[in-house]
Amino acid sequence: MDKIKLEILGLSSSQSQSGSFALVLGEESGNRRLPIIIGMFEAQAIAIEIEKIVPNRPMTHDLFKSFALGFNFTVDEIVISDLKEGVFFAKIVCTDGIKSIEIDARPSDAIAIGLRFEVPIYTYENILSEAGIVLSDLSEEESGVKPEKEKKEETKKAEPKNLSDQIKDTSSDQLKVMLDEALMKEDYEKAARIRDELNKRN
Repeated sequence: MDKIKLEILGLSSSQSQSGSFALVLGEESGNRRLPIIIGMFEAQAIAIEIEKIVPNRPMTHDLFKSFALGFNFTVDEIVISDLKEGVFFAKIVCTDGIKSIEIDARPSDAIAIGLRFEVPIYTYENILSEAGIVLSDLSEEESGVKPEKEKKEETKKAEPKNLSDQIKDTSSDQLKVMLDEALMKEDYEKAARIRDELNKRN
């Protein structure tokens, strides 16, 4: 099965759930996005490495790197390998120069480690097809979308406090409209939650 290379496009904090973040991965040679909901600690570990901040003491993922290198192991690549009931799975592909092994991991941990080894991140077409979000090439003027300020004001009035309850009580057709709106505002955390709910219903 051919692998598709991904790049990290950013982290956005959750608007609806305190302590959650959306890690946004993008197809290197395409316009699909793969948002993955991760925890605060994992988001911090990823952000620190992206910004090349050196902590006073090694974090868990730094410790993994030191441990691996101490035994002459290195990481070759990270693969977002599976998606089951809205939950992503990943593998850390390691080698000692002679044999290669795959270690199961959460995507957030795998990516935090992959960043420290400066290795590529991949996934498979079936995962991108199921969970990827395609960005529209239409501009706001072409699509008739209202200006950002107006959209935000309307969203504040329309959205109840609990996003999860709102999504569950909304029809699939309306969820697709909400998904388009979330993408237009680049609210990937909300888009990921709507996508997951639509996938459950299909």
